Amino acid sequence: MSSETVIHPTALVHPEARLGVGVQVGPFSVVGQHARLGDGVKLHSHVVVDGHTTLHEGVEVYPFAAVGLRPQDKKYDGSVTTLEVGARTVIRESATLQPGSIGPGCGETKVGTDCLLMAYTHVAHDCVVGNGVIMANATQIAGHCTIEDYAILGGVTTVHQFVRVGTRAITGASSRVQQDIPPFTMADGHPAGLVGLNGVGLQRAGFSPEARAALKRAFRALFLRGPYAEALDELEGGLALEHPEVATLCRLLRGSERGVMRARKSKR
Repeated sequence: MSSETVIHPTALVHPEARLGVGVQVGPFSVVGQHARLGDGVKLHSHVVVDGHTTLHEGVEVYPFAAVGLRPQDKKYDGSVTTLEVGARTVIRESATLQPGSIGPGCGETKVGTDCLLMAYTHVAHDCVVGNGVIMANATQIAGHCTIEDYAILGGVTTVHQFVRVGTRAITGASSRVQQDIPPFTMADGHPAGLVGLNGVGLQRAGFSPEARAALKRAFRALFLRGPYAEALDELEGGLALEHPEVATLCRLLRGSERGVMRARKSKR
């Protein structure tokens, strides 16, 4: 990383914006008064970074992305709210990321480290996106959603407000997600339903055969056999005590406020 900060002559950077070492601001980009750009941040041409937005070290933003502008929430009154993007996250063309809104539990939007937000993706106000998340082209995340670590959202996936997507879950393209997706599972459809475990993803991530087998048993008990509530109680008192991956699955199910997605019984 070069230690020289380079600002193109056509870029507009507010004199009170804070830029770290080795920042690059491309042609026709705009950096607002309260923006904070960490070391090595790179803005390609025609990028807007506004509001109380912090881009940590090594974040890269591609043309026509709009980062930190006013949230699309009618009740927002101009109060100071924030957006924070973790180190090395890549934001591709025409993506939009919004700061938090106002009200209980509101005020900040957070995106973790090493994420890839592809072209035309949208992260709405008050969302929390974990580390290593991949959002494929045109994925749309409504307000107050939580996307846990290493989840993968297929292209044109839409996620309803207040939904939680569990760690290492994956969705098929064009999925319409209306309820929480359990960790380690695959969801697909319009509306989306569960279609199994994310077996390939778990194997690639280095999960042991024993852990994968335990998750498979838990998935079958919860979503293919039932009754659901009895199966959850039984897992929490047994398999979850032996396998932390099953405990992670059970925690999201037990804490769900939006409701948990169930297995899909028909085609898309």
